[in-house]
Amino acid sequence: MTRRQPTRVCVIASMKKGLEPFIHREVQHLVRLGYEVTLLPTKQGPGLYEAEPGWRVLRHDPLRVLVGNVATFLTRPRRYLATLAEAVRFRALVDFALAGAFANAVRDCSVLYATFGDHKLFVGHFLKRLNGTPLAVAIHAYELYDNPNTRLFHHALRNCDRISTVTEYNRELLASQTGIDPQRIEVTRIAVDTERYRPRDTFAILIVAFFNPGKGHAHLFEAVKRLDDPNVEVWVVGGEGPTKPVDVRRLAEELGISDQVAFFGPLKGPALEALFRRCDVFCLPSHTSPTGVKEGFPTAIAEAMAFGKAVVSTRHVEIPRVLPELLVDEGDVEALTEALRALRDDPARRRAMGEENRRLAERLFTLRNVETTARALAALAERGGTGAERGEAERGDPGPERSAPRTPVRDAEGAA
Repeated sequence: MTRRQPTRVCVIASMKKGLEPFIHREVQHLVRLGYEVTLLPTKQGPGLYEAEPGWRVLRHDPLRVLVGNVATFLTRPRRYLATLAEAVRFRALVDFALAGAFANAVRDCSVLYATFGDHKLFVGHFLKRLNGTPLAVAIHAYELYDNPNTRLFHHALRNCDRISTVTEYNRELLASQTGIDPQRIEVTRIAVDTERYRPRDTFAILIVAFFNPGKGHAHLFEAVKRLDDPNVEVWVVGGEGPTKPVDVRRLAEELGISDQVAFFGPLKGPALEALFRRCDVFCLPSHTSPTGVKEGFPTAIAEAMAFGKAVVSTRHVEIPRVLPELLVDEGDVEALTEALRALRDDPARRRAMGEENRRLAERLFTLRNVETTARALAALAERGGTGAERGEAERGDPGPERSAPRTPVRDAEGAA
């Protein structure tokens, strides 16, 4: 028995800012289904949805376009010149040049798939002329209203072996605009991974911190790994700090929990506040860094307390003097795992801890602390330094160095 060869698809898509998310999902699933995919980008640049490792991408530059067209001309000159004449007639030389550049590279593809009815379709049309490969196109919306080359659009559609669009409305409009029999136009709606995009109860752990060694991302990720619960999510806010950063994305990949970790990057204002409000628990397992650096008191913990959130942290410097619970020893991943498990399983305890943390925040961390600083600065400005210092300043004599007086630290209620 001969083994069936996999279907080879040349997907023609724009990658100006990476792939469109739905195109990326489509290609991803084609690969899962066993198709061999070659991506031919009409435009290229970095973006959110990049080609995945292992995907074949035919990237281009002016030299490659020139060399590719010469090679195509040499292998089939009559067909090349006939197609070039057609491109001149429809004022589509740029689309033709891209098709000519890669006609030989996609000769092994068994089908061409233009992901939009614009320049992607035009490139596909010319590739079909050059190679004789079947052509399918998907029409979305803008092509029907603001097509870059309406005349070629209508002409190329008639050369397609399959025409699909994403709505019934589009099918009717396309048929009325082009005169193509509606029976030739299939409706294939946008694809969503409904196994992944589905409602479910989750337990969201928020961490807000620079990616510094002492912030405890590695310990938190290891604890999530040990929880072994796909419904646990980690929301990571932050980026590289002033010290050598930890590669937290790589940590998540190495532990196999990438699907459970959402990286939001640095946030502020309403976006950050929304995550504080919606998370179930805030976790910052601070510890002494390898170079001996310790925390003061993490601002993000004070912010989480103000939002009335249960906090899981460590017995690190000032933290146990403020937070009554839930604390574990520095670096104790097993204890951290059990602390998170306990709060995951006990919503009532989370609420009670959050309410107590809010009361503590109202006593310790309000803007009254800034007002205390403001009063002290105003008093210093009014006093203007000691008499001796004023005299030295008038004479231009800096005098001997003096250490600043020590002031006892007070909380927002004024207690030392």
